Amino acid sequence: MPSPEKTIVPPKEGRAFHVPRGRHIRITTPKGHQAADFFAYNAHSTAEWLSPPHTWIASCSITPRPGDLFLSRFRRPMMTMCEDGAEGVHDMLLPACDQFRYEFFGHEGPHPSCSDNLMTAMRREGHEIIVIPQPVNFFTNTNVDPDGRLVAPENIVKPGAYVELEALIDVICVVSSCPFDITPKGWEINAGGKVTELEVEVK
Repeated sequence: MPSPEKTIVPPKEGRAFHVPRGRHIRITTPKGHQAADFFAYNAHSTAEWLSPPHTWIASCSITPRPGDLFLSRFRRPMMTMCEDGAEGVHDMLLPACDQFRYEFFGHEGPHPSCSDNLMTAMRREGHEIIVIPQPVNFFTNTNVDPDGRLVAPENIVKPGAYVELEALIDVICVVSSCPFDITPKGWEINAGGKVTELEVEVK
């Protein structure tokens, strides 16, 4: 088996990773408290992507857990979670941040986003993405209150937290160090609005 390949995803940026069937991808937040937006595509057809809403039905959960399958929008298994070193603090409800979200919260001017990171990372692989899929938001402390209100309070994920997934088909994965550096009430995606790097290992 090829030796593990480790890559640092710089703060506020994204990177694409080819993960052949049977190999694993591990995503780590070295300093903790950093959300990782995760996308995956069929390496042979980017018309098929990982879909959290379709995954909810199979897993009966809005939070990914070890052993759960991640399904594509065609309801085909793409990946499975092997290990969770982040104590279950993940989310599959929030869409990827984009310019419009930052403007909604009062930011003026251009701002990096997970949506832009996805498109840039995939362009580097020769693919033009015009639909932004719902990501899996690893290390994101999203909660649904009893009255149905959706909140994302302070990020509580510890330094060194990680997740590890196995590819069930050949996939291209994109990992974005979420650039959310603002702290509107109830939406502190990254603790204190501080954005840090992620480490990704394909093995």
